Amino acid sequence: MLLASLGSSTDLFSHLWRTVLPDYITNTLILGVLVVGLSLVFGTFSAAFIVHTNVFGKKLLRWLLLLPLAMPAYLVAYLYTDMFDYAGPVQRMLRGWFNWQSPNDYWFFDIRTLPGAAIVISLVLFPYVYMLARTAFEQQDQNLLKAGRLLGLTAKQSFFKLSLPLARPAIAVSASLVLMETLADFATVNYFAVNTLTTAIYDTWLGYGELATANALASILMLIILFAVVAEQRARAGKSHQSNRPNRHIELIKLSFVQQLFISGFCWLLVLAGFLLPFALLVIMACEYSDMAQLMKLVSPSINSLEVSFYAATIATSLALILSLYRRLSVNKWRMLPMSLAGFGYAVPGTVLAMALLATFGPLDHFINDLAEYFQFDAPGLVLSGTIFAIVFAFVVRFSAIANGTIASGIEQIPRTVDFAPATLGVGLGKMLTKVHLPILKPSILVAWLLVFVESMKELPAVLLLRPFNFETLSIQIYQLISDEILEQGALSAILIVLLGLVPIIWLNRSKELT
Repeated sequence: MLLASLGSSTDLFSHLWRTVLPDYITNTLILGVLVVGLSLVFGTFSAAFIVHTNVFGKKLLRWLLLLPLAMPAYLVAYLYTDMFDYAGPVQRMLRGWFNWQSPNDYWFFDIRTLPGAAIVISLVLFPYVYMLARTAFEQQDQNLLKAGRLLGLTAKQSFFKLSLPLARPAIAVSASLVLMETLADFATVNYFAVNTLTTAIYDTWLGYGELATANALASILMLIILFAVVAEQRARAGKSHQSNRPNRHIELIKLSFVQQLFISGFCWLLVLAGFLLPFALLVIMACEYSDMAQLMKLVSPSINSLEVSFYAATIATSLALILSLYRRLSVNKWRMLPMSLAGFGYAVPGTVLAMALLATFGPLDHFINDLAEYFQFDAPGLVLSGTIFAIVFAFVVRFSAIANGTIASGIEQIPRTVDFAPATLGVGLGKMLTKVHLPILKPSILVAWLLVFVESMKELPAVLLLRPFNFETLSIQIYQLISDEILEQGALSAILIVLLGLVPIIWLNRSKELT
């Protein structure tokens, strides 16, 4: 991608720099800051309330706060625009109540703006922060917090001066995940007409036909992500918050009825705005507009989505299993390197990854065809960049980190003695893996496969740029219907993606409750 960007048109790049590119970069940075800030507020405080207080409904809210992860941001963007826009039911109802005649008679928040995009994206990404912050709060040494209380700190001071700093590494990691997902977003900002680097990349390639200049813009976006991740890691380098004998017993802060009502309302509002209301609107649309014809249109995109997601999930999980076992069982001093390298792809936005693959697979396809013609064989065509191979490859690169982390976490739970005991009984390595390690790792393998499968089903930017001709997935179908303002015809597709997204969330929640 970097090499391809060197051949970009200097005239076009200079024109973009003089006119719109500074605004695109500014919008990208502002969007990232707003989404990360809102996600930190939503996720950190909801996690703290669930862990440290006796708020009523906490057992139910504990897992309901994870549900927005199953909802693609571009779906929420369309549904809320349809509801809160000038012609939507909310403003129509307000005009009817107060007899307002025009927009000049009242003020209402315009959702199709950069702040509106930030709110919508943060509503579906804050569970990343909530999930990691909740785990960090639950695993903190309560002796430290008790010591702070004995020294005169109030509950509020203890949280901000002790508990929150102790959870900072986990919160920082979750903030990095939110930032990467935000910078990778295309459909939401495109629908809201918020020009960012992702929309600039797409428009430069398809609008101007300048693949090299699009690669140059993708390189800029990649540098921003690299700078953010490196800065975050350097900020917390060398810091450790581990105790030798941690006390996990949490003494809950007793809240008054009014406090419980307020905090519970805050958490329920996040669940309602991030999942329940959008999902209810989708169900209403499906009931009102779906028919057998719409159901038949769902078949082909569903098969395509299931096919590429199945391939990607199977390959990514298999690679993660191999790399994790190699890291566990090998004595090579470089055994950590392969898995570390395999996890880099998650930091690359789908749009940037697609540009990189096109810049790589395009020349390779031409080389293969030239080589076939040289040896007087039929030219195979675009076997790499013009088939689903490119999509599956992109999914594996993009989501391998998810499979790696899940399976590596499962392997860490296996005692080291399990690695050595079979050898003392004369059992070979292959039999030990198939009879001992793989059965123990079954739950982790299934969760890893489900997570990659669901993420592949929802992925849009990479598919949008890499799909072959006449190849449509559920995410592409939904995006096209949203662009045409007729999501009602694709409500069933949207519901299917959301329901599939709920499977790993429910599975993970059950496994955590059991442990």
